[in-house]
Amino acid sequence: MMEPLFIAAPYTGYVYPNETVFPWGVLIVVYPYLTGLVAGAFTVSSLYQVFGFERLRPVAHFALLSSLCLMIFVPTPLLLHLGHPERALNAMLTPHWTSAMAMFGYFAAFYIVLLMLECWFVFRPYIVQQAQQRHSVLGLAYRVASLGSYDLSEKAMHYDRKWIFALAILGIPAAHGLHGYVGFVFGSLKSREWWSSDLMPAIFLFSAIISGTALLIVLYVVSCWLRRVRVDLACLKGMGYAMWGFMMFALLLELVEFGALIYRGREGIDMIMQFVTGPLIVPFFILQLAIGAVTPILILAYMFWRGTTGRPLLVGITLSALLVVFSVLMMRYNVVIGGQEIAKTGKGLLTFQFEVFSREGLIAAACVLIAPLILLSVMVRLLPPWHDPEPEGA
Repeated sequence: MMEPLFIAAPYTGYVYPNETVFPWGVLIVVYPYLTGLVAGAFTVSSLYQVFGFERLRPVAHFALLSSLCLMIFVPTPLLLHLGHPERALNAMLTPHWTSAMAMFGYFAAFYIVLLMLECWFVFRPYIVQQAQQRHSVLGLAYRVASLGSYDLSEKAMHYDRKWIFALAILGIPAAHGLHGYVGFVFGSLKSREWWSSDLMPAIFLFSAIISGTALLIVLYVVSCWLRRVRVDLACLKGMGYAMWGFMMFALLLELVEFGALIYRGREGIDMIMQFVTGPLIVPFFILQLAIGAVTPILILAYMFWRGTTGRPLLVGITLSALLVVFSVLMMRYNVVIGGQEIAKTGKGLLTFQFEVFSREGLIAAACVLIAPLILLSVMVRLLPPWHDPEPEGA
């Protein structure tokens, strides 16, 4: 018999024997985190493609490419978590229509196809150019990617722009619905006191937007540093404003949801209070709220109020973005792991024990998080997404 990967020990109160194993570990923390990054990055791209925010033009195509690279690896945590990942397609071939989880395969497949189509229309001029200029194996790859369409006339480009606009509009509800459904899965589980909340889909959605925007800020600043080009401060400030605004609303929703949970006073509330005033103090109140949420809000508010510009603005927004990325990761951890630390009986608490080298350990989770960035570093060389300002000296 296989030993359980995650042992919950010690535990206090009334806990059933089958609750001494955590069914969902750190990989299930990574899964909603990746889907949130996808939705947030696509939101930034759509602000330019659909709503015409010109200051976001330098990162619009980069955001779209980032969303695609992240989305490709979204199913990976689930496949690693499954005991038989080869059976994953059964959920699509023989779907259970009353299961929210069974719908993920269709949502993910549809969204990946949509992202690939939009990327093809966005980068088609570059693909055609490289297909005509290169005569190597890479040139053959560009010719295959062009799908035999070499027309770059004004009429053809006009149709391409219409397709990009239509796909971007369709992608907005698709991206947000993809991550909203993750919040729906948790919020609809009444067996877990910590998860059962009607606000869970909205919280997941807004936290997705801020996490994707924050990651895009960090990646854009790092890419400019690596390429030795000047950061477009107007673009960076625009993303900072978007992150700041959505972050305040997301924080408000989290506090309202937390207050409603405490106020409901249902059966088991005594154990919830013991959980809130004990194991949850550091990961929730200190790491997620104080350091990851309140601190960046105050930093951004102070800089925008003072009209900060130049290098201090660059450093402040980048630091705030790093804190937001960390805050949303902690939020996913506190939801997934924290929800399982409260026994279903409502009378006991369990303690999650981390694994490092197991199939669902910390190293596996870190590899899943790093893999999209590696793919993105390759894709930006094959399909350059940049609209840079004047180059700056080394």
